[in-house]
Order: sequence, then C-alpha cells, then structure tokens
Amino acid sequence: MRGRSIRLTGSHIIGCYFSRPDGRSFRGVDPETGRELPGVFREAGQAEADRALKLAQRAFAELQAVPVGRIAGMLRRVAAGLEAAAGPIVERAHLETGLPYERLRSELSRTSGQARVFADLMLEGSWVQARIDRAIPGRKPLPKPDLRTMMMPIGPVAVFGASNFPLAISVAGTDTVAAFAARCPVVVKGHPAHPGTCELVGRVIADAVRRSGLPPGMFSLLQASGFEAGLALVRHPLTAAVAFTGSLAGGRALADAAAARPAPIPVYAEMGSVNPVFLLPGALNCSPEEIAEGLARSLNTGVGQYCTNPGMVIAADCPGFSRFLAALCARARTVPAAPMLHAGIQAAYDRGTARLASIPGVRLAAAAPEGGPGPKKAVCRVFTADVSLISRRPELSEEVFGPATVVYRCRSAAAMLKAADGMKGSLTATVHAAPAELGKNAALLLALRRKAGRIVCNGYPTGLEPCPSLHHGGPYPATTHSFFTSVGTAAIYRYVRPVCFQGFDGPGLPEELLEGNPRGIRRLVDGVLR
Repeated sequence: MRGRSIRLTGSHIIGCYFSRPDGRSFRGVDPETGRELPGVFREAGQAEADRALKLAQRAFAELQAVPVGRIAGMLRRVAAGLEAAAGPIVERAHLETGLPYERLRSELSRTSGQARVFADLMLEGSWVQARIDRAIPGRKPLPKPDLRTMMMPIGPVAVFGASNFPLAISVAGTDTVAAFAARCPVVVKGHPAHPGTCELVGRVIADAVRRSGLPPGMFSLLQASGFEAGLALVRHPLTAAVAFTGSLAGGRALADAAAARPAPIPVYAEMGSVNPVFLLPGALNCSPEEIAEGLARSLNTGVGQYCTNPGMVIAADCPGFSRFLAALCARARTVPAAPMLHAGIQAAYDRGTARLASIPGVRLAAAAPEGGPGPKKAVCRVFTADVSLISRRPELSEEVFGPATVVYRCRSAAAMLKAADGMKGSLTATVHAAPAELGKNAALLLALRRKAGRIVCNGYPTGLEPCPSLHHGGPYPATTHSFFTSVGTAAIYRYVRPVCFQGFDGPGLPEELLEGNPRGIRRLVDGVLR
C-alpha cells in the first residue's frame, strides 16, 4: 500500500556508521502524487566528503592485506542482506521512483546477483591477468630480467547513483561491487530522487562490511541534492576514479572537473545516447507490424527512461514502411501516460519533445493521450522526418530521455550509410535485416562498429544481460571512455591498473605472481597460458 511507513534516519553513512550533520534539508518526493515522503535528509558538503575519503584511504591500505575470501564473503553478505530487506527496499523505491513493484523486484534480484558474480570473480582470480616472464641470467648479449605483471587496485572510488536504476546502478550497483572486488573502497553520492532507497541499501552494505571484519572506511554514503558534495568528491586528492551514470551535462561537468585537477583522474561516465535502429527493406517488408510492436514495447519500457532507449529509427522507404509506421503510431496512441522518475526528468522530456516539434521538417505523427489530474505525466510521442534532415539539423542527434522517437524515411542504401557515418557515438545500434541483407550491407555494419558499443541484430536495444561478454559503453557522448563497460564482470577493469615487478625473488610479490601459484589461477607464464 502506498505511503506505508518505513523508518529512516536521514543520516549519511560515513565509514559504515551513521553521521547526521546540520546541513540544508531535503526530502524524497512521490512522482505519482507530487507529495513529499517521510524522512528528512541533510545535505553533505566538503567536510563530509573529506572525512569519508580519508577513512577510505586508510581502508585502502588495510584491504591490500585482507584475504580474498573475506572480501568475497562480504559481497555475498550484501547479496543476502538485500534479499532479506527486499520488502522495505522495494516499497521505498516504488514510492520514490514510481517504477512498478515487479520491475523493482527484478532489479533487486539483478543487484544481489551482481554482488555474487563479483564474489565469484574475486575467488576465480584470472581477471588479474597475471603475466610472468622468468629470468634468463645467461642470455647473450644481455641477461633477461624476471618480469611479472598483474592488475592492481587504484584507490578510493567515488560512485554517483543513477536515477533510472535505483538499485542495480546505485548504492549497491555494479559500480560499487566491481570496485569492492578490485579491493577499492567506495564513497557513494546517493541520488537525491531516491534518498530513502539509498539509505536502506547503504545500511545493508555497512552491516556486511562490519560483520566481515573489514575496515569501516571501505564504504560511505553521502546524501546530497545539490552539486557541492559531488564536486568535492571529484576534486578531492584522495579520489582515484569516478563512476557516473546520468545526463551528458552532468557527466561532462564531472569529467571536466577531474581533468582540471593537478593530478587528473578517470571519470567513467555513461551519458547520452540515441541508440539508432536501422530497418532494412527485407525485414521491413516481411514483418512490419511485428517490428513496430517490438519497437513500441522497447520505446516505452520504464516510461522510456532507459539509457538504451531507441530514440532514432532509420527505416528504408519500401512497401513495408507505411504499414510499419501506421502500426507504430497506432500502438503509441494506446500507451497510458505515466509518471517519470522525478520532476526534473519530466521537464527535460517536455523541453526535448517541444524542441523536436519546432524543427521544420519534423512532424508529430502520433501521441498518446495526456494524463489526468495531478503531477504531469510522460506521453509517448512518435515523430517523422526525412533522413536528409539529420545532417542539416545536428540537434536531431541529441538524446531526448523518455518515450519519444523519430522515424526517418530513408530512400536509398547510400542515404542510410551516410546517416550511420554521421551519427554520434552511442551505447547501441540495432539492425533489422533479412539474412541475405547482412552480407550486402557490410559497409553499414562497419560504420556501426565505429559508432556503437553494442550492435543488436533483429532485436531491440533495451534490456541487458550482465555477463562477461556484455559491453555497455560506447564512443563519446555515450561514455567518456569507450573501452570500458559499466555493466558485466569487465566493469572491474575501471578500478585497476597494470603494475610490473622486476627482479623480485618471492618476497614482496603479490600472491597471484608467486612462483608456486598458491591461488591456483590461470596465468600467462613464459608465453604459455596455464
């Protein structure tokens, strides 16, 4: 039942213990009713950031000597704790985000599953990429030294929770558990749209750290609705890396602040993406209604608030085009208006769709009915335009975060290839094609390989499978570092760097590089993987 009381302290968690300062207050808001929710939270600032990072730096040194099994055990305690507290966590997340209970329960399962996956990754150990080249003292003309290299943790990590995934990409999300698995302490800046959810999840992590006998500075959670705390974390000399999921403006501001430091640090920001969908004539003529139905479902998943939402459709001008567009528009008109995550996202969506409608040559083809009384709700909108307009109006390549897309009529394969060549970096690109068309459109696929981090064939971009093979990243403006993924086990590589040891004879080497291989991990030894 909406509004059920959930007891919250409104405190920060600094070094795994509650800390309640006297800063400016703010509250969570129910996006469905517009009412403030129980729980008063205080604004963190530079003092809280400094305290958390000093504790994190102390914890970092201690963590390097902790047995790997103890940290893995802590991650498993986080998973079990999330599942034990699922009721109040899901309830509060629903109140603060308006997301359905079923979606949030699924997201909580993904979050606990991620923690267990990274625990297993730690224990398996080959992710450290240990490489050993033994010495050859008698080599001529020069002796060969002993060289051993592996990935090692970089230091305290600042994590910014995402608005659209209050569990899986937030306080206990991939960013946090990947950093823990790399032996890095974490300071989380909670998202102001769901502070209560952040506190409940933060309690679980703090309890798991304490029960595992790990240094308390391993985890802190700072609550803040403004920019001061976030910038303080990025600019602090003890912060080694930043993880962020959100808007292009927000990610760019953090990246610029990090680059301006005396010692710049990486900001792994996942930001704006239009996720283009290319519809080739063979597929479009064969099943236009089925493609339209799948696209509409993808477009409106989570009220369009997915970073992989298909905001651009480039469709071949063929007999199936009219049937596809008619089916898509008909489906869009039936989508109920729904609350977005918070008023700021709703306002940005309204501005974005108004901007699209104001561009000459762009036509509103379909819109769902407006919502009823109460706070404004998001309406699904489908626009149409000719593909040639994209090169003349660069703003068409900017993300509109929400359930809106533009369908571009494309009159030739050359025009489609030109659109692909001119598109900005994106998290995903999707191609619907008949089997014979893939080979004939090799140039299009090659262009998409340069522009997107994940290419989807005859599917839809929303929905991720967190696994070792997933890459969730892409060229700017999709992310600041296209080499790295923010979802899946490879996310751990954002928080490590290679360190080479030369001339060591046992003492001083990390366990993973010792001659006897006590961890039993796979290593590259003298050029042979064993």
